Amino acid sequence: MTAAHPQLEPLAQGFRERYLRFDELTAQLKAWADAFPDVVHLESIGQSREGRELWLLTLGPEPTRTRPAVWVDANIHAGELAGSSVALAIAEEVIALHLDAPDPARIPGPVHRAAREVLFHVLPRMSPDGAEAVLDTGRYVRSVPRDERFERAHPRWVGEDVDGDGLALLMRQPDSTGEFVEHPEVPGLMLPRTIEDEGPFYKLYPEGRIEHFDGHHVPDPDFLSDNAPDLNRNFPWSWVGEPRQKGAGSHPGSEPESRAVIARAARTPNLFAWLSLHTFGGVMIRPPGDRPDDEMNPRDLALYRQVEEWAARFCDYPMVSGFEEFLYEPGHPVHGSLTEWAYDERGCLAWVTELWDLFQQLELERPERFIDYYFRLTREDLVRLAEWDAKENAGRIFRPWKRHRHPQIGEVEVGGIDPRVGLTNPPYEALPELCDRHARFFVRVAAMCPHVVVSRVAQTPLREELTLLEATVENQGYLPTHGVHASADRPWNEPLWADLICEDGTSLEEPGQAHRLVGHLDGWGRGRFDFGHAIFFQRSKGSVSRRTLRWMVHGRGTVKLEVGSCRTGWIERRIGVGGGE
Repeated sequence: MTAAHPQLEPLAQGFRERYLRFDELTAQLKAWADAFPDVVHLESIGQSREGRELWLLTLGPEPTRTRPAVWVDANIHAGELAGSSVALAIAEEVIALHLDAPDPARIPGPVHRAAREVLFHVLPRMSPDGAEAVLDTGRYVRSVPRDERFERAHPRWVGEDVDGDGLALLMRQPDSTGEFVEHPEVPGLMLPRTIEDEGPFYKLYPEGRIEHFDGHHVPDPDFLSDNAPDLNRNFPWSWVGEPRQKGAGSHPGSEPESRAVIARAARTPNLFAWLSLHTFGGVMIRPPGDRPDDEMNPRDLALYRQVEEWAARFCDYPMVSGFEEFLYEPGHPVHGSLTEWAYDERGCLAWVTELWDLFQQLELERPERFIDYYFRLTREDLVRLAEWDAKENAGRIFRPWKRHRHPQIGEVEVGGIDPRVGLTNPPYEALPELCDRHARFFVRVAAMCPHVVVSRVAQTPLREELTLLEATVENQGYLPTHGVHASADRPWNEPLWADLICEDGTSLEEPGQAHRLVGHLDGWGRGRFDFGHAIFFQRSKGSVSRRTLRWMVHGRGTVKLEVGSCRTGWIERRIGVGGGE
């Protein structure tokens, strides 16, 4: 599939065909900003430690005008490159919304009109240093390729290309105590050892060197290795430090990438939805991550059920509870998560999408907890993966083992799994459809944002040059003006206010009533399977989405009505009173 609009096709830099380097990604963003300056605003919200810009696209006319907005970020983890492609596809879809009327079969008219009123903020690569390191050699980097810990004297593995072939993958070494064995019929495929295996047995290490090696004792490879911070453990939601939370960083926002996102989002109270694009799995993971669903606000749960229905329809992905189906250790929540912060602290309908449904491609039976897919692959499943890689992925995952003399540990073989294309990210051939599905899906989510209007203005003459002015304010959008209920009481979650400003020839009977509280207004959306939808009691709520305000105005002339808040932005209407213009 090509770009979302013919005017966009000549500008495409290939993000649907391959995983872009930083310079290519930058060129794509600048091409859009240069071609559509009325719709696309490009800025850097910070720099990585290696000096790469953290590019943020703001999409929509008048980007500085506050109004309901949504956020998309991607590539918070270094190797999860497909997220950048999908983030760019979402940006391209939004640009197309503003060019002309789209195909109603693709984006229905009501969705198109609602989404055009929303600002989109798209951060396509949160870890540019990490992505470059992975694209360079394929070496494992969890998030950022740096280690700034003070405690550096202990022996540890440092990933790097030891044999000069341009890759940094794995090393295997024969060892009688090894935990792995080669499949007898699939050369090169390494399997966990069982008591029935004859051998030879192997140790598997990261390709690289051992810092502070004593010549005898090989250290355990670490999940974060020489890149200690995990950006998705560095946000100020339920943050705890090492060792309780691996990858936490020295303090919340200690890393320049997460700090830039925190600072920008904290200055953007008008965010209502937040999508964080990861890989892999083919699943969407929603809050809460620290408690079961029966302790969640039921109205928020109903909202997520609506997103879940679209996820299944457009992406063929399930949506699961982060607590019930995606904890590495049951009962031990992950701390410092970005989407949990976005939901609990910033009032957003937030979730993670793990792109690339590899388990569906292999037709594996879904386990009770989705996360067990990653850890409970049988030998048969691994063989299926190797066969799929050979037939459907041009053999990009499993690389041949080659002999090499390691300067520290002696004879090894270098090769093994290259996770970049086919495992952590989809094959290039699958990218176009992946981009298209998820872009169309997220536009619908953005269309849920609140939409505040002054729906009615009425005037009743009372006596000479005294008029009763009535204005009805409505939220005609899906979501409430406070967003999700989890953060409705946050101080920045400002309710709507109305200001009536008298101009030439007019004044208020009660000047103290010029500034009036409207309050938060509910949206019309109830989510999915809300009690109000029950067949035995289909009922609407009362006037929860509407408020009528009244002022007594003296004279003839014009008044200006302003309604809004920092959460929704402000709308303005000029009204002629008493025959005034």
